[in-house]
Amino acid sequence: MERIRLQKYIAMCGVCSRRDAEELIKQGRVYVNGSKVEEMGLKITYEDKVEIDGNVISMEKKKYYIMMNKPTGVISAVSDDRGRKCVTDFIKGVDARLYPVGRLDYDTQGLILITNDGDFMQKLTHPSHEVWKTYEALVRGIPDQNDIKEFEQGLLLEDGMTLPCVLEVIGYEGKNAILEVMIREGRNRQVRRMLERINHPVIRLKRTKIASLELGDLKPGQWRFLNSEDFKALNMSDREQA
Repeated sequence: MERIRLQKYIAMCGVCSRRDAEELIKQGRVYVNGSKVEEMGLKITYEDKVEIDGNVISMEKKKYYIMMNKPTGVISAVSDDRGRKCVTDFIKGVDARLYPVGRLDYDTQGLILITNDGDFMQKLTHPSHEVWKTYEALVRGIPDQNDIKEFEQGLLLEDGMTLPCVLEVIGYEGKNAILEVMIREGRNRQVRRMLERINHPVIRLKRTKIASLELGDLKPGQWRFLNSEDFKALNMSDREQA
């Protein structure tokens, strides 16, 4: 009988990425056949009973891939202990456990992907893949060439040096600049922290693109399923919702 790593099985069930599954195991929240998992490299069969936080998980037969324009004031999560609205609250008519792919700040609007395919999530969020994300930011003041050069070389933040990024002034609102920012990491509030670091704090921020997949004309709170062209834009092979 085929045996697979536990964290891969968790991802295949659409619970989270493999990396996040490893964290669940480390936290002692995963049980197999009634026993807490202590071994990170444990392999299981499809007949084994896997529980997370007391809930039995199973393979999702149908995979869903969704893109949404997340409004500001919405959490990139499936639930919130403070009762705030979450991205999955907007998805109606889909009978599956859905999870956001990565995070988008509470105060940031824009493109976010939602799925029940853990492998898809892993390929878009693992640092080794360095998927580019594009943002449009209204900031205080107007960055000069020294600011842009410093930004593009990478900045030293409290959690270490960032990878080189892209920064371009694309417009103006009075004495403030509208910027296009491109990063290939997923650190917490990274764009905001980088712009603060060069003394141009964010007034408004929207993610417009992941890889070559563009937000398009989706209004805040609207969503749609990905199509074959969208998967090409994400540099991924076509996937069927079946």
